[in-house]
Amino acid sequence: MSEPQSAPDAGPTERPRRLKPAQLLFEPPEAVADPEHFFDLESIEDPRELLTRSTELALAFRAAADRATEYQAVAAAQLADPRRFDRLTTAVIAERAEWSEDYAKKMVEFGRDLLRGSRTGE
Repeated sequence: MSEPQSAPDAGPTERPRRLKPAQLLFEPPEAVADPEHFFDLESIEDPRELLTRSTELALAFRAAADRATEYQAVAAAQLADPRRFDRLTTAVIAERAEWSEDYAKKMVEFGRDLLRGSRTGE
């Protein structure tokens, strides 16, 4: 795959998401426990440097989120594959991922597109 693709538009969800954010593994646990600490940004006094570093982080998190969404889509497509004996319906996939069923259908299609692209080397 070349560049990450954005996920399909989620639209309204059926219930509010109440997921705990994933722990960022490269921050020390004591820093994560401090709500004021965020990648040492609070210690940067120069606004130019703060803007640069926070922009770098924002772009990195967006790229990571896009990449994680691609993996979600691939997993959804694999789980919905009719050739699997343990195939899941889009309703079950939606429930597990806390998506609407319409969004799950879009993600399955997106995942199929990604899988086709990775097999042909696009």
